[in-house]
Amino acid sequence: MRTLNIDIETYSDVDIKKAGLYKYVQSPNFEVMLFAYSIDGAPVEIIDLKQGEELPDFIIDALFDSAVEKRAYNAPFEWYCLSKHFGKYLPINQWVCTMFHGLYCGYPAGLSAIGNAIGLPQDKRKMGVGMSLIRKFCVPRKPTKTDQRTRILPHHEPEKWNLFKEYCKQDVVTEMSIKALLEPFEIPKQELNLWALDQNINLWGARVDMDLVDGALYCSDVITSELMEEAKKISGLDNPKSVQQLSKWLEEETGEEVDNLRKDTVSSMIDGMEESNARRMLEIRQELSKTSVKKYAAMKEAACIDGRVRGLLQFYGANRTGRWAGRLVQVQNLPRNYMDTLELARELVKSKDIDMLRLVYGNVPDTLSQLIRTAFIPSENTKYYVSDFSAIEARVIAWLAGEQWRLDVFKTHGKIYEASASAMFGVPIEKIKKGNPEYALRQKGKIAELALGYQGSTGALKAMGALDMGLTEEELPDIVARWRASNKRIVDLWYQVDNATLDCVMTGMPQSAAKCWITMESSNGLYFMAIALPSGRKLYYPKPTIKENQFGKPAIHYQGMEQGKKKWTEIGTYGGKLTENIVQAIARDCLAMALKRVSDAGFNVVMHVHDEIIAEHEKMPGTLEYMNDLLAQPIPWAPGLLLKGDGFMSDFYKKD
Repeated sequence: MRTLNIDIETYSDVDIKKAGLYKYVQSPNFEVMLFAYSIDGAPVEIIDLKQGEELPDFIIDALFDSAVEKRAYNAPFEWYCLSKHFGKYLPINQWVCTMFHGLYCGYPAGLSAIGNAIGLPQDKRKMGVGMSLIRKFCVPRKPTKTDQRTRILPHHEPEKWNLFKEYCKQDVVTEMSIKALLEPFEIPKQELNLWALDQNINLWGARVDMDLVDGALYCSDVITSELMEEAKKISGLDNPKSVQQLSKWLEEETGEEVDNLRKDTVSSMIDGMEESNARRMLEIRQELSKTSVKKYAAMKEAACIDGRVRGLLQFYGANRTGRWAGRLVQVQNLPRNYMDTLELARELVKSKDIDMLRLVYGNVPDTLSQLIRTAFIPSENTKYYVSDFSAIEARVIAWLAGEQWRLDVFKTHGKIYEASASAMFGVPIEKIKKGNPEYALRQKGKIAELALGYQGSTGALKAMGALDMGLTEEELPDIVARWRASNKRIVDLWYQVDNATLDCVMTGMPQSAAKCWITMESSNGLYFMAIALPSGRKLYYPKPTIKENQFGKPAIHYQGMEQGKKKWTEIGTYGGKLTENIVQAIARDCLAMALKRVSDAGFNVVMHVHDEIIAEHEKMPGTLEYMNDLLAQPIPWAPGLLLKGDGFMSDFYKKD
């Protein structure tokens, strides 16, 4: 197949980082300024559209020719920008994204970041002046007294414009170099199709209730102003939100040292205080720190002219498992709602009735926080149909390990927390129900299920909140021992995966574990440990080595992005963690299958959150049951994996 590698430079008066690609492009002031390209690997050429040059017919023909594969780094950008340029959508299934290919192979996003990680020679990486040129030519400038210009045009600084054109051409060279290196590590066809489906889901977007958003922002501003005034009155501080000022004041007020003012610290300090000025100051800080209210501002910033937010999800954003990542509004970490009267709360916020909100709900910031999800509403004449996989990770790990008692649970009643407590403590499951003393064991079963499936121990129980649930430090080792004793096949699975990956990296020979094949792959100077999943997709671990871990045992180490520091570095792993990668990746592949089935069935998927699909459809009898059944259908590559879909229909998004 012929190829057309592309990089473009554009202008818009909309901030793409805050508002996203779609609103950026939909601006009336958007334009494509430069178009750099290479056909079939030939030297890169550039067309200066801003200075009157036009795209030649052979390029236009190639852009619409199904026999020509269009390639770009972060291809959705080029695809959507050029679709706007031509006034019609280019066929998305003819595009290939080199950024996605890099993410698939375990590398970071960003042309410079992957260039560094792969080890491209310096002249193949992004030029250092690139970002300053983008700031100069691609975004509006603030006028000054001496220079009233709101935009820098090519004729204003011709030398830098010529440098900008070279930068644009260099991006094509870099993208082609990366693509050539990654080409031997092929992306499965079903993943390419899923990428195209993802673009269509992001393009459709999610409708936002702008009346609720405006009401929430108004209420938040009023409440914030009132709380700040109260805090200043109580403390006399100029800025009560200042950690330094407030910490010093609290120490003087209470006579006790204040280590920090993090969320959990503030909560525990409040719990241990009598009614006092210090306690009230901490309560005010707690209310002011409802950062989730900022999501309303993010929705307003990103909403397109039709009131829909587009580009909420980044395909393959979590490149260790291939899961999606949230963008713009960050729908993957929306606050939960607990109120029974969401409809009333929504109406009061929309009418900006703060007094009634206080009267009915008391804590207005908390109410606004709980209503965040409900700001997403379906299109006219449709309902939201929300369905998620019930306990999918627990189901997947039971299937992988062949833990029969767990499989039997999912074949029958599905009460995995009660069943786990029953297995751990030898109590009949019938006794673990509300009203019986044995029901207290369910809590231990639940925390064990949430914390211990991936080789976690007492530290994992604490991280999951075991001590906050009322469990004591002394109980935790017993819970770990009992869970592992009742899940011997899962424990065996951790060590199978650990041994198989160590043997593979040590000998270079293929190994099998967890219904997966572990192999070593290398080409063009790149080498990986690859875990082939049952779906045919692979998880790639760049530059694997074996080194001693902190316990003095041999462990797999590989190059990856460190989550906390966002730094490309060496990461150590172990059997339980690799098992977690595999389980979450298989769960992701089940979601991918469900997304295709739901979309093919005529639902408009607006977004998906973790293992939950949110779709629009007209109200019809049996529609929810049909969608749930689509999630529960057998997966061809996972015979025996028992899935269940569970959900609800609503006039707005919520946590049911």
